[in-house]
Amino acid sequence: MMKRIYLDCFSGVSGNMLLGALLDAGVPQKLLQDTLQQLNIKGFELNIEHLQIQGFAACRVKVTTDEHHPHRHLADINSILEASSLEPAISKKAKAVFHRLAEAEAAVHGTTVETIHFHEVGAVDALVDIVGAVAGFYFLGPAEITCSPLPMPGGWVQCAHGEIPLPAPAVCKLLKDVPVYGESLQQELVTPTGAALVTELAADFGQMPAMILQKTAYGAGTMQRADSRPNLLRIQVGEALDVMESQQVDILDTHIDDWNPELWPHTSQLLMDAGALDVCLIPIQMKKGRPGFLVRVVCSPADTLQLKNCLFTETSTIGIRCRRESRSTLMREPVTVDTPWGPLKAKKIHRPSGVEISPEYEACLLVARQHGIALQTVYTAVRDCRLNSFLTDK
Repeated sequence: MMKRIYLDCFSGVSGNMLLGALLDAGVPQKLLQDTLQQLNIKGFELNIEHLQIQGFAACRVKVTTDEHHPHRHLADINSILEASSLEPAISKKAKAVFHRLAEAEAAVHGTTVETIHFHEVGAVDALVDIVGAVAGFYFLGPAEITCSPLPMPGGWVQCAHGEIPLPAPAVCKLLKDVPVYGESLQQELVTPTGAALVTELAADFGQMPAMILQKTAYGAGTMQRADSRPNLLRIQVGEALDVMESQQVDILDTHIDDWNPELWPHTSQLLMDAGALDVCLIPIQMKKGRPGFLVRVVCSPADTLQLKNCLFTETSTIGIRCRRESRSTLMREPVTVDTPWGPLKAKKIHRPSGVEISPEYEACLLVARQHGIALQTVYTAVRDCRLNSFLTDK
């Protein structure tokens, strides 16, 4: 079964918080130390402690270094990684994280990836955080990683350029197209290193995916939150459910009261052809007592932009609301069933209570018209077919 990992960043994310959570999730301390020795760099010490944070058992990792924030370029960091004896997969992924950081910092400062100085994130502690986190996830094995929406507080933080507003500009660049929400706290919750790690490692951002939960672990940050909430990152590890498939879908809604509903059959077909998973038209009463319609489209996030454009083109709407929700669907597969009128296409659906056969409308309609019989008669015949009377389509 596929492994799933959920990063519950209710108090933000940083490199050392991820390290602590990974150790608490079962990554051996010796493996982490051996991995960091393979970097062949000196001047740092790893302090690991298991403690309680407001009643939660957690692991906290602190990296102390002898150096004072050297100005490294991306090429310098790549040279360190290439000269190391790290597993090639770990080195490659760590390079990708630093490249994300370089792109964000270059965009913020109006320069290039090759010339950007990393300042704080080029220091030894950032190398330790990034390589250690990548190695930790590598140890846990192949997994689909999902990250929760991230909190965006206000306030100011001191850096090499002086005081800068929160969220840090590099964090804002890194979290483009990532779900975030405002936080009234005046402290840094998401660091550039943490943002780069989760955007590189996570396949998706949103709610916790369906899984058989096996382990929950906590990594503690070094900061004490001013609002007294626990400064923790939670990792939840489990196996994907077999019976149901869980996806993240976008819901597109729009209200219209000046559109000809005769165009709906054509519009709905265009939406389905453009990738919609489901569409519907719901009568509603709008402002000033006007009759109108709610048009709703369910789609995968990858198809959202194309479907928005279709709605703007084919309807009179001038505004579309979009939200992301989780969707669980039963496993299904195409089959061919034997009927009195010959083989017909249908779906085999795996329910918790057992397998059932669901008719395909178009196939049944064609038979009903050709033989001059009621459509419901064909439906009943398909549903009543014995389990050994169909073959799964290959």
